[in-house]
Amino acid sequence: MPDSRLLTTTIGAFPKPSCTPIGDWFPDPEDTGAGAKGEGLLKRWQRAGYEQRLARAGEAAEEAFVKAIEEVVRDQVDAGIDIPTDGEVRRENYIFYQCRHLHGIDFEHLTEKVARDGAFTAGVPTITGAVTPRVLVLARDWRIAQRVTDRPVKITLPGPMTIADSVANECYPDPRSLGQALAEALNAEVRDLAAAGCRNIQVDEPVFARKPRQALEYGIEHLERVFHGVPDGVQRIVHMCCGYPSALDVTDYPKADPQAYFRIADAMDDASIDAVSIEDAHRHNDLSLLERYTRTTVLFGVVDVGRSRVEPVDEIAQRLGQAIEHIDPRRLVAAPDCGLGLLGRDLAVRKLSNLCAAAHGGASG
Repeated sequence: MPDSRLLTTTIGAFPKPSCTPIGDWFPDPEDTGAGAKGEGLLKRWQRAGYEQRLARAGEAAEEAFVKAIEEVVRDQVDAGIDIPTDGEVRRENYIFYQCRHLHGIDFEHLTEKVARDGAFTAGVPTITGAVTPRVLVLARDWRIAQRVTDRPVKITLPGPMTIADSVANECYPDPRSLGQALAEALNAEVRDLAAAGCRNIQVDEPVFARKPRQALEYGIEHLERVFHGVPDGVQRIVHMCCGYPSALDVTDYPKADPQAYFRIADAMDDASIDAVSIEDAHRHNDLSLLERYTRTTVLFGVVDVGRSRVEPVDEIAQRLGQAIEHIDPRRLVAAPDCGLGLLGRDLAVRKLSNLCAAAHGGASG
């Protein structure tokens, strides 16, 4: 058990309440059929029917979204989470939601693409023109979630490399120039979010772990650009997971090379980023990795988001205790590996409750 109380947070997605008026790219946790396990995630993203569902919901959609956001924030707070998220309730998936609010990305003109080193193949939106902000939405999302609690709500958004890896590019001459344009567009959203009062902003860059060379060449530079002009007092956070299963309790799925974390650690610690989020529950790291972060806070994944097994408090506490042998506990935050959408509400809450009991020094159970 850690000697001192550690902060806790979630990473992003939370299981969508039944009142949510849109579909989700996560499969139903009760669906164990071939469709749930056999479809690539990007294909499910494509058929989520976001615009159609919103149209059917009509004017009732906003009230339903607010109700759903309130529910997921309360679930996290009741479980003990210190820094909850809005649960990404409005998002059919965490990438395309942001893309829909940018000029230059065509959702009607889909292009077949192999992504994530062959993990997914599907028709994806296509960049056909200059990428610029169309409408800023994250400050609205934060305000609604923050009304629910006096704890600081974190808002997440996808990073330039991850967006670029999830769409087709028919406009920009090379990945670097595309990433620069995406970074500039996302920066407008982040600055607006910070101006609204949000003090915890997380950019999701799982592709850093898939493509560490490109992350070092230009990805980290673009990440810093996303946060350009954000005032002091705002936590600049990046999340880097290693891969998502297609369904709960699927174990044989593509994961990033575990050495990728080591390859980019020094550059991340040198960057103008306050905190990095890494997964450890699904696949333990060599904890000397934490020693590479000499100033940066680490959001440390100690709950597996792809398995239905609920980790006991003692097990989580033991891993946190091992971690603080390698990093100042004031710079360690306990978290799940990634978003919780695969788990369903009951499993998610049970896992978070045990996470918080372990991190806060509660009784074993």
